[in-house]
Amino acid sequence: MSTGNEIEGSDPDPRDVQIFSARLTPHRSLNRTGFLAVMLFLSVVSFVTGLAFLMMGAWPVFGFFGLDVLVIWWAFKANFRAARASEEIVVTPSELRVRRVSHRGQVSEWTFNPLWVRLDQEVDEEYGIEHLYLISRGRRLLIAGFLGPEEKASFYNALVGALNAARRGPTYNPVI
Repeated sequence: MSTGNEIEGSDPDPRDVQIFSARLTPHRSLNRTGFLAVMLFLSVVSFVTGLAFLMMGAWPVFGFFGLDVLVIWWAFKANFRAARASEEIVVTPSELRVRRVSHRGQVSEWTFNPLWVRLDQEVDEEYGIEHLYLISRGRRLLIAGFLGPEEKASFYNALVGALNAARRGPTYNPVI
């Protein structure tokens, strides 16, 4: 017999509750439409300039202008390929997981005990935070390499708060 006060399903294990979760990716300011617009503009300028040289009798220059556009296209494609990298950081009361995916799809994972991990930073006086490290049992792991100095400072504060919450342990809130 049911009183209507029961919660459907089972309670989640307090050790598995996420305190903090972040997915970091490299910033790219140029989207696909912008890329196409830049490449179209460069192609038109290169073609028109190449035609001018062709009409002056310097026909080999026309081919070099096409090569320049090809090299710029290749550089953008390499940049977009590098943007596929990501880093996921999850803090629960029982573990801190770092999962890094390279631009080639290679996955690396590290697991730390949040009670023993320490967060360290390298700070430049003019630039700000340059590097963030997780340190535990003699292992040092660079994290948040994609972020700028201000973003690293904000991320550092959020991660320190999450680690402190993990050290305090799960809270029990009974329903009365």
